[in-house]
Amino acid sequence: MKDKIKELCLNIKLLVSDVDGVLTDGKIYISCDGLESKAFNVEDGTGVAIAKYANLPIAFLSGRYSKATEIRSKELKISHCIQGFLDKKNKLMELCNELNVSFDQVAYIGDGLVDIPVLNIVGFPISVPNAHSDVKKISKYTTKLRGGEGVLSEVVELILKHQNKYYSTLDRMKKEKFN
Repeated sequence: MKDKIKELCLNIKLLVSDVDGVLTDGKIYISCDGLESKAFNVEDGTGVAIAKYANLPIAFLSGRYSKATEIRSKELKISHCIQGFLDKKNKLMELCNELNVSFDQVAYIGDGLVDIPVLNIVGFPISVPNAHSDVKKISKYTTKLRGGEGVLSEVVELILKHQNKYYSTLDRMKKEKFN
């Protein structure tokens, strides 16, 4: 199985993630004022930074719009934050065309039923342990971390280690930061 995961990772040129239930624990807090909030894990920010240094683009693809997601994606300088579309498959197709990436070069992290059409077409379908059972059945990898616990960072590390880019990327980051 480890060899199969390595093989899947070697081809990845784009990492796309669902948001609620993957980057968060899936809980949405709405105050009596109608303001929404949710918690993102700081480790995912580290994962995004490492991915950028390794030239691995990251995109967010969420079925629902959230101002909190928009703010977090801007904070992380995520160029492609697609929200408010339940037809994720067509949005992924548009993104792949724009970035000149084929579906088999995409890793996608999902947790819900709305993610299944995308998980069925990408090269590396990934789920979280708290995903719907049907999502886990079609995934080739289930993360060790649950949604909201740093899943994106875990997947970035997994892909880059199998591509033999992880440690060289960390070294380059350290040199640039401290020189």
